[in-house]
Amino acid sequence: MAGGDKAAVDNKQKAKAPAVEEEELQDPMVAVRENCQEKSECKKYRDRLDECTERVNNTPGTSETCTEELFDFLHCVDHCIAHSLFSKLK
Repeated sequence: MAGGDKAAVDNKQKAKAPAVEEEELQDPMVAVRENCQEKSECKKYRDRLDECTERVNNTPGTSETCTEELFDFLHCVDHCIAHSLFSKLK
């Protein structure tokens, strides 16, 4: 068989193989994270982060960063996730 014929045979075999539908896996942490970000205890940190971000963006030449506000928000979300994620794992 020539190289081109072999490729044609391989393509035909692939076409004959039944399509295997794979179940789309969902990461449960994505849903839990979104849920935690909206909880009131984390919402206040998100509001502080948004205020800081707006302030920094509207003040040219500032050396202020919103690192502290970001860390506070992420700490709150991570704490919330830690309490609810493992019950959702299989």
